[in-house]
Amino acid sequence: MARGTVIITTNRCKGCELCTTVCPQEVLHMSTALNAKGYHPVELNDPQNRCTGCGLCAVICPDVVFKVYRYQAKMPQRAAAVA
Repeated sequence: MARGTVIITTNRCKGCELCTTVCPQEVLHMSTALNAKGYHPVELNDPQNRCTGCGLCAVICPDVVFKVYRYQAKMPQRAAAVA
């Protein structure tokens, strides 16, 4: 199962909210704080690690604020067969 995360360049975000509308896991939300330009930037709120690193946020973002990382979750190892 793929897992991922995003790194957000907060001061580049203009708060258009496009990324929040395409996130299938609904882990992107608008911050209540303001960035250096006076906008409410997007933030990642993913305490349950639901982000899959799909990259839809990065594709739709007109301000190029996202770096998307995707990795494979480790699968539990199976016990060796006993003969």
